[in-house]
Amino acid sequence: MTRHIPLQGVENFRDFGDYAAGAGRLKKGVLFRAAHQAEATDEDLEILASLGVVTLVDLRRPNERERSPSRRWKGFAARVIDNDLGVTGTDPWLEFITSTDLTEDAVHDYMDEYYRRLPFKERHIDLFRRFFLALAEGEGPALIHCAAGKDRTGVLAALTHHIAGVADDDVIDDYLLTNDPTRFDRRGRIFMDHIAELTGRRPDEAAMRAAMGVEGRYLAAAFAVIKDECGSLDGYLERVVGLDNDVRERVRAHILL
Repeated sequence: MTRHIPLQGVENFRDFGDYAAGAGRLKKGVLFRAAHQAEATDEDLEILASLGVVTLVDLRRPNERERSPSRRWKGFAARVIDNDLGVTGTDPWLEFITSTDLTEDAVHDYMDEYYRRLPFKERHIDLFRRFFLALAEGEGPALIHCAAGKDRTGVLAALTHHIAGVADDDVIDDYLLTNDPTRFDRRGRIFMDHIAELTGRRPDEAAMRAAMGVEGRYLAAAFAVIKDECGSLDGYLERVVGLDNDVRERVRAHILL
C-alpha cells in the first residue's frame, strides 16, 4: 500500500489512517500528516481542498510560520490550531547547525535530546490537547504538520495511533515512512545548499540524511521519558495533555471504523 500522497510543493504528505487498531481499524481519509505548505502549488491546493480537511494543526513556532507562511486553498474554512507559547531566544535548530561540526553523530545527539524534551514543552502540550479535543468533536478529516513533517508531527501521529489501539510495530513503521529515498534524492541537495548558505559549511550526505530522516530510537526516547514521568502513555495523555477517558473514547469513535 502506498501511503505517500505525491504533491509538487508539499513534502512528506501521507494518510496515517487505515491501520488495524485492536479489534477495529483506523479510517482512511481522516488523518493526514505533512510538512509545511508554504511551497504548495495551485494544483497541490486543489488536491488538499478535495480532502475535506476541517482541522489543521500547525505545530511550528511563530518564527517558522512567519518565514514560511502557509498557502491556503480557495474557500479554505478549516479550523487552524497553532500557538505562540513558550517561544523565547533563538531557533534551537539554527543554533545547533551554526555551533556544531555538522557530523552525522552530532545530528543524532541533537535529535536524541530534542525528543526527550519534546513531549513536555508547554506549546506542544497545548497543541496536542487542542488537536485531540477537535478530533473528539467528530467533524471531519484533520491535517497535522510542522516544518518537515517528521518530528513534532511524528510524535503527535504516534500518540494518535496509541489512542486508537494501533500495534507498536505499525506505529513505528508509519513513523519511519518519513525516510523516503525519493525525498532524499529530490530535496537533499537543496537542504545542503540551505545549510551552507546559513553557516558557510556544507554537511556531508550522511549528516544530511540524518537531519532529514528519523530513527526509531528518537520516538523510543520520547516515549521512554513519558513513561518515566507519567508511568504510561495513557498517564501522560490524561494527566499532562488533559484528556480523560471520555475524550479518548470520542476520539476513537471518530477515527475508527
